[in-house]
This record gives sequence, structure tokens and C-alpha cells, in this order.
Amino acid sequence: MSDRERGHGHGHGQGHGHGHAVSVAGDRRYLTAALALIVGFMAIEVVIGFVAGSLALISDAGHMLTDAIAIVFALVAMRIAARPPQGGFTYGLKRAEIVSAQINGVTLLLLSAYFIVESVRRFANPPEVEGLYVVLTGLAGIAVNLAATWLLARANRSSLNVEGAYQHILNDLFAFIATTVAGAVVLFTGWTRADAVAALVVAALMLKAGWGLVRDSARVFMEAAPVGMNPAEIGRELAALDNVVEVHDLHIWEVTSNYPAMSAHVLVTPGDDCHAVRLAAERLVHDRYGIEHTTLQVDHAPSDVLTIGEPDRHCADSHGPAHRPDPRPGGVQR
Repeated sequence: MSDRERGHGHGHGQGHGHGHAVSVAGDRRYLTAALALIVGFMAIEVVIGFVAGSLALISDAGHMLTDAIAIVFALVAMRIAARPPQGGFTYGLKRAEIVSAQINGVTLLLLSAYFIVESVRRFANPPEVEGLYVVLTGLAGIAVNLAATWLLARANRSSLNVEGAYQHILNDLFAFIATTVAGAVVLFTGWTRADAVAALVVAALMLKAGWGLVRDSARVFMEAAPVGMNPAEIGRELAALDNVVEVHDLHIWEVTSNYPAMSAHVLVTPGDDCHAVRLAAERLVHDRYGIEHTTLQVDHAPSDVLTIGEPDRHCADSHGPAHRPDPRPGGVQR
């Protein structure tokens, strides 16, 4: 972001709130335990798959490999994100977690595409499926993935990084449930296309989860306002504070999950206390919206801004709308 978006240097004061320190030791333990479960069962499933000559089970093991990779990405991203700011990385490397979330989301989308193609192929040419092996291995896979899902559910899922790993494990749980049901159908009815139906169900779930992760991580990369925060509404509320004449250059974005930040240029009635206005603005966005990292430039308004009508912009290249109090008694500020 430009210096201008952070606030100009000639203001009376800048406020910085920092409440984004997050302990990840517990999350690491949960993810590591889930990783051990997944890798252990994956090795067993590969062996059973080769012994039984089951391509379905070996493919399932490949799916679990992507789960393990997703957790490894999440663990690595946590360590990178925990590094302190240095050099040109003034926020540190906190967005490494968002990169991990996006990789996990894209992986889910690619896997869903594979399962859709594979399902269509199996509808056309249904392979021989060993229903008993599929059912037994599927039941064991459900137990393992239930445990792994429980572990990840206890971690901080408000982090997109953890949520990405969680979605991989959760979808693998759904895959094992669908595979077990399909194996039972094959075992008791001989209808081998049940395997393809189960794969389509899993693919649909993966599409939903993968799209959600890609969309949410893209919002962070594009520096959109966090979901649930309306910059125009916040600008109007700031403009309604006592002694505020105008609010412009208002920017709200997320550095990473649960780390919203805001900058703005606030103009105050000449002679009033800029410091008091800044504190009131910080308190408002903190208490109402949970924004703890703020950079506010607060200046006394020049005479042209105090005129009635549409004044010239105080900043020649300001970004976004300017918010001013409504001069009518009881009116709603714009």
C-alpha cells in the first residue's frame, strides 16, 4: 500500500492499536497429531490396496496424501507467519497463512475436477470393485478421519490456514463415508456404479469447500474489507463524531485472518482537540468493529472544507468517497 493510504505525514497525530498477537502452539499440536494419524493410516491403506488389487483404495490413499500435504503446508505457514517483522516485510510474513489457505482451496478444486472426470469414466466402464475390502477399509478410514477432524476442530478455525487443512480432512471423512456406503451397495447388490455416484457426491462437497477457501483468501490478497464490515457505514459513523468535519481516504483491509486494519484522514473543526477526536475514532472502531490496528491522520479542516455545498477535496488525490456530517438537525450523515 502507498504511504498515502497509510495516512499523510503532516497530521496532528496517528493512533496505532495492536491486538493481533496470536498463540499458535496449541494449533500446531492439534495439526501435528492429525498429521500422524493421516500418514499412519495412509501407509496401511496403500498396503491393503496392493494386497487386494484395489485401485479404489490406492486412489483413496492418494487423496489422504493431499490431506497430509495440506497439514504440512499449514504447519510451515504457521512457523513462517510467526516470524517478527524485519526488513521490507513491515507486517512480517503473516500472509503466508493466506497463501497456504489458497493452495489448499485450489487443491480441493483440482481434486473435485478429477473425481468428476473419474466418475464419468466409471459410469461408462464400471470396474470390478472388491466390496468387502472397500467397506472394511472405509470404516477404518471413517474412524481415523473422525479423530483427525476432531483434532483440527479444536484448533483456531477462524484462521484460513487452519480452515484449509480442516476442510481437506473433513472432505476426506465424507469421502470415506461415501466410499463405505458405495462398497456396501456393491457388496450386497453388485451395482458397481455406486462407486461413481459416491465420487460425485464427494466432488460436489469439495467444490463448495474449495471455492470458499479460494474466495476468502482472494479477498485478503485483494485487500477487500473484512466480511461484515461496510466501509461506507464506518465512514458515516466516524463523520458523526463530535467536531468531525470530514472523513476521507478511508481504507479497511485484512493483513491476515482476524487481523483487520484501518487508515483514514479525519478533518476536525478548527480550534478543537485533534487528539481527543482521534481517541474517540479509535474507540468507536475498536468497540464496534474489533479493529485494533488503526492509522489515523487528524488535521484541522481548512476554510474551503467548511463552506456549504461541494467543497474542493482537501487532498488532491484522495481515494474513495468523502464522508461529512449531515447539517440538518437529526439528519443522517453521508
